[in-house]
Amino acid sequence: MSFVIPTDVKALGKVAVLMGGRSAEREISLRSGNGVLQALRSQGVDAHPFDPAERELAELKREGFDRCFVALHGRYGEDGTVQGALELLGIPYTGSGVMASSVGMDKVMTKRIWLHENLPTPRYLQRPSRALRDPAAQQALAEQAVAELGLPMIVKAPHEGSSIGVYKVHDLAETLEAIRQVAAIDNAVLCENLIVGEELTCPILGTGDQARALPMVRIVAPGGDYNYEQKYFTDEVQYQCPSGLPAELEALIQKEALEAYLALGCRGWGRVDVMLRAEDQQPFLLEINTSPGMTDHSLVPMSARVSGIDYPQLCLLLLAWASLDNQPAAGA
Repeated sequence: MSFVIPTDVKALGKVAVLMGGRSAEREISLRSGNGVLQALRSQGVDAHPFDPAERELAELKREGFDRCFVALHGRYGEDGTVQGALELLGIPYTGSGVMASSVGMDKVMTKRIWLHENLPTPRYLQRPSRALRDPAAQQALAEQAVAELGLPMIVKAPHEGSSIGVYKVHDLAETLEAIRQVAAIDNAVLCENLIVGEELTCPILGTGDQARALPMVRIVAPGGDYNYEQKYFTDEVQYQCPSGLPAELEALIQKEALEAYLALGCRGWGRVDVMLRAEDQQPFLLEINTSPGMTDHSLVPMSARVSGIDYPQLCLLLLAWASLDNQPAAGA
């Protein structure tokens, strides 16, 4: 695997690092964005912080920014909305375009596409939150989910990230309460068959035929609970990269993760989360992140280092690939 790290940083122009934003992942985005900002500046890039929650995006055009590094996570940053605005402004940006970002942020639509492509993902049920205003409808979904998916199961908000709005439930009462909680924060509720086994993630770099899967990361969380706090605010989680999986099995999962990435039309970079079922070593694709974290706990930089790409080089590479939907990604 070889990617050409740009050396002419002046050609990258004036760069805005989009960070913060209005999603529930604002705090993590600020950490990602500041890491990227420092890395780019350390390489001589004319990079500046830009928080869309505090400034109008039109200022990007007025202030002469040439490209954007999108370090936003979650809604209003990873879901195609900011990407659409940048398309209208004509300012190239890192990562996936409008449609791939929008679909990738919607876990239900992502699963539908993967299933159409014969890619493995856990069985599920979903309902729009507007159909769950009646307690009787909530009860009916809880009972149906228990009957069809079994217990324990996962109930999650399909438009959130960083494990926000994710509940592992063990009985009908917990299932019902989780449905109520998710319906209050998202416009849909996703109930998903729980896969018991190893938690893995596979970063992807590149676009189209040039896209490549990086070394996988095995995640070992205390009690198997890889939640928001464990992801970002403790050092109790163990990350193994190289993963230690048999080479043939890792290659199989990497192949499926790359197919999953391409099936959604992603570009630039992404990260596919996977569960490896303990009983038969069958991998299941959980979700995709089209604007992965870039904090000191983040997994794409960890995997890239194993591939010989350090953090500043990774930031430069992604920035050089910034593009628009109607303009091919340069060098990717």
